[in-house]
Amino acid sequence: MKKLELQFQNEMLYTYREAKKLGYKPGIFLDMIATYGAVETAKKLLATEDYIQEGIKRLWELKRLDLSMEASVIKSEYKSLFTDKELATAHKRLKELGYLK
Repeated sequence: MKKLELQFQNEMLYTYREAKKLGYKPGIFLDMIATYGAVETAKKLLATEDYIQEGIKRLWELKRLDLSMEASVIKSEYKSLFTDKELATAHKRLKELGYLK
């Protein structure tokens, strides 16, 4: 695994632990990371443009969209891991939920 991919994976595991502290345990997300790795998991979850997964909805309810995979994907340090379409999808979801303007 490349250094940047490992860094992204570590961030996704961190967000999982933080969400768990809030009482939200995204087990399927963790299973997907274990199976596919964090980058491929993010790509799979971003594959459908118009679909907002339950995980981001739950983080929105908890007022912690900063812990969402989408918020990590659009960080400048990780943008090179994703296509323009994937970045646009992450941005769109965060905008629809009021995290971005």
